[in-house]
Formats: sequence, C-alpha cells, structure tokens
Amino acid sequence: MRPMKRETSAITRREWLRTAGAMAACAPFSRTLCAAGAEAAAEAAVTRAIPSSGERIALVGLGTSGTFSRVEGDEQRARLTEVLQVFFDRGGQLIDSSPMYGDAESVLGELLPRVQNRQGLFAATKVWTRGREAGIEQMQRSMQCMGVATMDLMQVHNLVDWKTHLATLREWKEQGKIRYLGITTSHGRSHEEFERILRSEPLDFVQFSYNVVDRTAEQRLLPLSAERGVATLINRPYQRGSLFRAVRGKALPEWAAEFDCASWGQFFLKFIGGHPDVTCIIPATSKAKHAKDNMGGGYGRLPDAATRKRMIAYVEAL
Repeated sequence: MRPMKRETSAITRREWLRTAGAMAACAPFSRTLCAAGAEAAAEAAVTRAIPSSGERIALVGLGTSGTFSRVEGDEQRARLTEVLQVFFDRGGQLIDSSPMYGDAESVLGELLPRVQNRQGLFAATKVWTRGREAGIEQMQRSMQCMGVATMDLMQVHNLVDWKTHLATLREWKEQGKIRYLGITTSHGRSHEEFERILRSEPLDFVQFSYNVVDRTAEQRLLPLSAERGVATLINRPYQRGSLFRAVRGKALPEWAAEFDCASWGQFFLKFIGGHPDVTCIIPATSKAKHAKDNMGGGYGRLPDAATRKRMIAYVEAL
C-alpha cells in the first residue's frame, strides 16, 4: 500500500530558521517554540488549493469552539497564546471562529498580537443571526473583535437565514470586506438543504463534519464540493473526543509509520487529509502539546485510498 505523495508547501526552511532565531530573543517560552521551529524546518507542511482562486492553505487549521470560548486569568491566556504560537510555528494558517463560540473571537483578537510569525493568518468566522441589519452588525463586530480589517472567510453558520446573509456576503466580497464566502453545518444536520445550496449558489467554502467513523460526507458533500469547485473545511475530526476514548489504551498500528503517523491524533487527521477533496481540517485544542501533535498531522505522507480503508477496518475492529 503506497502512501500518497507529499504535497506542496508555502513554508520554506529559510523562513523557519529566521523565525526560530527571532523567537529565541523575545518569547518567554522560546526554547519549546524554537525546538518546534527547528523541527518544522526539516520538512514542509502539506497545503491544499482553494478551487475558486488557486490560493494554497495549510491542510491543518485550528478551531476555537469550546477552547477559546472562556478565558479566566493570565495563566489560561498564556496557555492559549502558546497554542497559537505552536500553530503558526508549525505552518498553521486558517483559524475558524464564530459569534456562537462565546468570547472566542475577542480572545483571538486579544492574543494574536502577542504571537510571532503570524503573517500567514487566514481568519475565518461566521454570521449567526437573523435579518440583514443584524447580520451586518454582527459581522462588523466579529471583525473588530478579531482585529482584522478584511476577513479572509465569512460563513453562514448552520444555514441560519442563509439567503439574506449570502446576498450581503456577495456585496461584501465585491467591496473587498471579505475575501471568500461560504456556508456551514455540523453533526449531520440539514444535509439535504446544504446540498441544495451547494448545487445552486456560488460558494468558495463549505464546512461540515467528517471523520473516520462519521463518513456520511463521502456520499454526497465531498464529491459535490469537488464538482462545484468549492473548498471544504472539516469540523469535528475527533468526533468531539469520542475517537480518543475509543482508542484509549490501544496501540497505534505499526503500519501507521508508512504515512508518517506518530499518534492517534495524527492517525485521525491524516485519514481525513488523505481524502483528495478535503481542503482544511480544523481541530480545536487548549494545550500546546496537543497543538503540536495536531500540526504533525499536516506533515509528511498521507494515506492513499487502500490505506484509508485499512484505517477504517482497524478502528472498527477495536
């Protein structure tokens, strides 16, 4: 079983080494982060193209639901800042948030200026309300909270009042307020309506759930997205943590090394990334060590179709 070939990256060895040197001089946790930077310098992060533009983004992004929603005290702020630093030092770009996620947008806006090497940030959030004016006010507030003058991606969250908001998003895209627009759903809700919108509306991105045990998206959404030339963001890659509970105490198969997989987290992410129609995966974490492990899922070889079938069988047999 031959793993897939390594994919192109926009991250160069010279950039990593320059960043590592700067981090040694200014970051309070520089030893850890410089080590991560030096490790990343040895290889390139996998990237995928956004079909509507050809722009490439890193395969592994960062979600903020539940992890950046509430921040209490300087210690928690420091931990989340380290998560962001590891994310960027390992080639991360796309960070996905929403007004639905409590204080996540404001927390990002507060912590991002503390982070080095964030030039590649691809900021994504959502509109989650009803009515044109309410949507405009919410999106303006989101951009202010996150500290971005232009939002890279604005999505209609769970299809709430989608006709109204997509009309606004098209106007905003023409005006340069946003770069890309899309729609989202989660845990299998509203797939029929989601599919109708995907078939009929011009979109840049769609976001939905997909993982090694929840493969419903393989039937229609992933192939339709490819057919329509729409990028895919994948949420709930760990099935809200249930995948880790299922493999607790179980050994990672030795053949996982064939696609450069060193942990269960990377196993789950690389399964998703091995699908050619996946653009970016957005796992969430509040711990730097998990962020580093997650980012490892976007490096090295990815499993081919035969290996992915083997991965499914292995997990189902546990």
